[in-house]
Amino acid sequence: MTPDILFFFEQKAEALPLYQLLEQKILSEIQNVSIRVQKTQISFSNRRNFAFVSFLPVKKAKDRPKAYITVTFGLGYRVDSPRIDGAVEPYPNRWTHHVLISSVGEIDGELMGWIKEASAFSADKI
Repeated sequence: MTPDILFFFEQKAEALPLYQLLEQKILSEIQNVSIRVQKTQISFSNRRNFAFVSFLPVKKAKDRPKAYITVTFGLGYRVDSPRIDGAVEPYPNRWTHHVLISSVGEIDGELMGWIKEASAFSADKI
């Protein structure tokens, strides 16, 4: 864990275990991943950014748990799943999806499948 990541979670330390598991899975399942910590998000990239972790409030405050992270990824189509808390199409055939994660059990095969697909999608962009 880098000092930048620890600083990112300083005010929301209860969410750090969620991030740690997600990072470990991304690094073990996807090759050549770079991590960049910014003020409001942590980016995962290969040739381009493909996934992000933030505290984006994709649910109303009353519906958000105390400990959560928002995982964002982009695909060439809209994912139809009740797990997707928000999806927008900023460019034709480029959908940005947001998933609120509040337990380690939610960092599962389905989520990792979307993230791996997002990695391949971003690597194929010209």
